[in-house]
Amino acid sequence: MGDVIVVGGGIVGLTTAVRLQERGARVTVFTADPPERLVSTVAAAVWYPTHTDADPRVLRWAATTYEEFRRQAADGVPGVLLRRTRMFQRQAADGLPWWAEAAGDVQAVDAPAPYVRELRFVAPLAETATYLDWLGERLVAGGGRVVRRRVESLDALFAEAPVLVNAAGLAAGALCGDPTVLPVRGQVVLVANPGLDVSVRDEDDPEGITYVHPRSRDVVLGGTFEPGRGTSTPTRRPGPASSAGRSRWCPNSPSRRCSGSGSACGRPGRAAPGWRPNAATGAAGARLRTRGRGDDPLLG
Repeated sequence: MGDVIVVGGGIVGLTTAVRLQERGARVTVFTADPPERLVSTVAAAVWYPTHTDADPRVLRWAATTYEEFRRQAADGVPGVLLRRTRMFQRQAADGLPWWAEAAGDVQAVDAPAPYVRELRFVAPLAETATYLDWLGERLVAGGGRVVRRRVESLDALFAEAPVLVNAAGLAAGALCGDPTVLPVRGQVVLVANPGLDVSVRDEDDPEGITYVHPRSRDVVLGGTFEPGRGTSTPTRRPGPASSAGRSRWCPNSPSRRCSGSGSACGRPGRAAPGWRPNAATGAAGARLRTRGRGDDPLLG
């Protein structure tokens, strides 16, 4: 089969596969679902270390990711945009946030009540459906393979490759037998873009996280952060992604998709704080587990 099998065909899985291939590995990706059914396709996929505590490793990852996406945007990689961002804060803070160093030029300015200040910076954004296609094409062009196959056990795959990468997102915990990995559900609404090109976020909204991320043709409105919920079935609930929230931040934008399998997505998380990718050794080879796309602190 090759040197490496990557389980999971989302952003993280395909990116991992491409990077390994660039280093000389023969890589096959197993994905259980077609691209349009993946969590990655409905994610806002904006650079920001959301729900992540200060950590030197995360700061390093954030800076590296930021520079890579800026380079890709400059090179015209399909689906990669740079968006001016206005982040409104309701709580007083001394100095800039810990992640500001990774984002380069972050400015703090006064903001009207109920906010105490506004942070302005430029954030990369990946239009995930387009970006997934680009990653898949790169992998195949380099000799890699993407195979539709649902994996029930990692151990059975060691007969096919000596190294396995578990990038299965919500299924990652079950595949590794790790009960501390739990789903964290996010729910978004997609509306037509009336001409917006600035992202807005308010993570301290008492009704829930609020963000408005304009893409080329639509706008991602969110959101929720629901630990322990893994269903992809959307639910109607009041909050920032509702009609009221949409009219406050994104007026004159008719809803393009308010329900269906594409408007709720999940990400893997850990029950304990400070969780990180880990590696374990199997009897016949090496297993590596990555974070799922959504739980990567750099693409919130």
